[in-house]
Amino acid sequence: MLVSTALPPSSIKPSANVASTNISEISIDMKRKKFTYSEVMEMTNNLERPLGEGGFGIVYHGVINGSQQVAVKVELLLRVHHINLVSLVGCCDERDHLALIYEYMSNGDLKHHLSGKQGSSVLKWSTRLQIAIDAALGLEYLHNGCRPSMVHRDVKSTNILLDEKFSAKLADFGLSRSFQFGDEYHVSTDVAGTPGYLDPETGRLAEMSDVYSFGILLLEIITNQRVLDQTREKSHIGEWTAFMLNRGDITGIMDLNLHGDYSSHSAWRALELAMLCANPSSEKRPNMSQVAFELKECLTSEISMKSKDQDMDSQSSPEVSMSCDTKGLPSAR
Repeated sequence: MLVSTALPPSSIKPSANVASTNISEISIDMKRKKFTYSEVMEMTNNLERPLGEGGFGIVYHGVINGSQQVAVKVELLLRVHHINLVSLVGCCDERDHLALIYEYMSNGDLKHHLSGKQGSSVLKWSTRLQIAIDAALGLEYLHNGCRPSMVHRDVKSTNILLDEKFSAKLADFGLSRSFQFGDEYHVSTDVAGTPGYLDPETGRLAEMSDVYSFGILLLEIITNQRVLDQTREKSHIGEWTAFMLNRGDITGIMDLNLHGDYSSHSAWRALELAMLCANPSSEKRPNMSQVAFELKECLTSEISMKSKDQDMDSQSSPEVSMSCDTKGLPSAR
């Protein structure tokens, strides 16, 4: 359990019935003790009173044995549990040696598979949509399922890991920070992340920063273009996609490695969603719940179209199949 305790800041006075000569002795004893998570929740009254931010977690006020005040630093990783987040299996905390042990993701990261390097197979369009859904659900949990809420701050293709069934999980919470809206506790507004994925509105830490990064990730999944590429007419993937959209031809935007094996309807829908997420104005972006819902609709549409195409093929009616595939296409934006 990576939970550390220390004496509170000087602004917090120890209880009057604890002699000052004994405080250092109590502190030394505490450094030697391992507390269970339930004990930590009890001493902090369910993380009720945040004091500030440490290097790897939030510091909360706590009381031991009803009298001794302490500052408790709680590692963010310990309270994050979701099927679409890489799990922390265990840890080593011995003197100056610290190690975190995570579950093994046998298929590596998403960027590796998009690149097609080292003989990796090309990901099908439906698989890409499912990976995007998995990543979106992981972010949705951080934003809505954690208390206090968390922003990931480094959403990118190398932080999307794939297991043996190509189910996707978000990894690398080293930059994660907690936040809440309104008058509630807010930890950090420091700029963090990877160039190209960074929210243009960097003045405030909020979930919409993750939404922007996810939009860039989704463009990467759709186009298999580099996020930043100085050899393109438009170096940033968002600007390049907007430039290509003006031509109204989705085939010039979609990953050529797909060889057109996708429903135009689901492709346009995913593309428009990605551009909405990557909108420079945070007020115009959807939240991750909306993103996850829309992606599920895209996948449902893709599966439905593929099923219809197969039925049409079996009846030897390619003309009808083409008509079904292009019906209801959204216009280029």
